[in-house]
Amino acid sequence: MLSILVINSKGGSGKTTLATNLAAYYASKKILTAIMDYDPQGSSIQWLRVRPDDAQKIHGANAAPAKGAVPLRSTHAWVPLETEIMIIDAPAGTKGLLLQELVRKADFIVIPVAPSAIDIHATADFIKELFLFGGARTSRAKIAVVANRVRNSASPVYGALERFLNSLKLPFLARISDSENYLHAVEKGLGVFEMEAAATVTERQELMPMLKWLNGQFPNRFAARLEDKVQDLEGSRKFAAFRTGMQNVTSLITTGKFRNYP
Repeated sequence: MLSILVINSKGGSGKTTLATNLAAYYASKKILTAIMDYDPQGSSIQWLRVRPDDAQKIHGANAAPAKGAVPLRSTHAWVPLETEIMIIDAPAGTKGLLLQELVRKADFIVIPVAPSAIDIHATADFIKELFLFGGARTSRAKIAVVANRVRNSASPVYGALERFLNSLKLPFLARISDSENYLHAVEKGLGVFEMEAAATVTERQELMPMLKWLNGQFPNRFAARLEDKVQDLEGSRKFAAFRTGMQNVTSLITTGKFRNYP
């Protein structure tokens, strides 16, 4: 089983929208998919409750702790043994032991960020914590960032974040628009890849860079089952550079670049 962690400690970044669309995409390809929802609001679990009976089955696991409980190791969260891909929808404010637990579970970490100076600065701080205290520095997980709820794709607001990510060799994968089609999909318990193709062309194109990054690193058994022609990034120069960059994260931390970031 491979796991994709969708996380940002800043609320309002659109984690659940991204998590549910990832889950719906893989389920629509007949890949056995599960969502593990750590958010006390249970938005992903609610999305599954309204999912149509004729849509591909997605298993839901409620990993949110009971009120007053310590948010660590929710033993009641369970997914079937045959699950191939698990999407983890993390709660806002994740830190400490819970952050370390989620990083340990993850093969891939996708960080959505909303287009405001406050959100971008908070995301940069979260990435620092992810490496310094969350265990990402020694984790096997591959990490990438996507811009979410973007209203102006030409906005320069992401410039500082992109420079920061470049210093860590982390990819900035896609800019996902603030489209009502994502809202309509959530209301129906679907993803945009499960809605009418002609009406969701833009949204599908927006998500493809992220899906190509993920699919290109999955085992061949997955790539062979996907309808989209996805390049294999594992052997590409870009992926090799990414892997090399990740090995240099430790040296970047010790040089003080984190402290110099505004």
